[in-house]
Amino acid sequence: MSDPRPEGSRTGQISADLRRRIADGEFPAGMRLPSEAALSAAYGTTRSVIRGALARLARLSLVASRPRGGWVVQDPNQTQGFARVQSFTEWATEGGRKPGGMITSRMVSPADPREAQHFRIRLGDPLLRFVRVRTLDSRPVMIERSTWAPWVDDVIVGVPDDVRSTTAVLAEAGIRVASTNHRIEAVSATTEDAEMLGIRRSSPLLQVGRATTTGEGRLVELGVDRYRAGVIAFEIEAGQTVRAAL
Repeated sequence: MSDPRPEGSRTGQISADLRRRIADGEFPAGMRLPSEAALSAAYGTTRSVIRGALARLARLSLVASRPRGGWVVQDPNQTQGFARVQSFTEWATEGGRKPGGMITSRMVSPADPREAQHFRIRLGDPLLRFVRVRTLDSRPVMIERSTWAPWVDDVIVGVPDDVRSTTAVLAEAGIRVASTNHRIEAVSATTEDAEMLGIRRSSPLLQVGRATTTGEGRLVELGVDRYRAGVIAFEIEAGQTVRAAL
């Protein structure tokens, strides 16, 4: 017997129920969920409704689709807040994951107008850049594109391709990152992104633009990170100012 309720309404109900079951520990982090066929039978609905419900959970970073591995519950520690500065390596390790990465390209190219303004250098001055693929448990999950301030070149130029944490390398050199401004937006994977992450071109990615500074406000890096869907969620606590009526 087919489900008479509107598909969108049913999708929301199932998504909410699965979310509750995950929160209650019925489906712990790392567990593979029942198959779409099994879930559709259990909920008495179609597989398209189940896929919609799982897609909603994926957008909340509660589950992730693994090739030939079905849907897997994500670690709740994958949410990253902005209350403190935390590198990719620190965030992954804190969540019980194994971070990794590899610099795939290095280059020196002229500063564009925006970079010249931010780094307070002349337009066209050379800037060191690299592209790095970051991994979690050996799975490529993020592409990191970094442009470095000239004053840290001597530290960054010598890092190995498999450097675990540039933040740690900078700290060892006495350069401590203290704050990072973020700009978050949804983008589609380019051909280059797709090849590096092993996904389809135009797949949805979460892009995080970064401007990283020291405690004294000196700019260290301009970066753009592109995460695979379902890898990370950013949590922002918004304060509210109440103005009394006069």
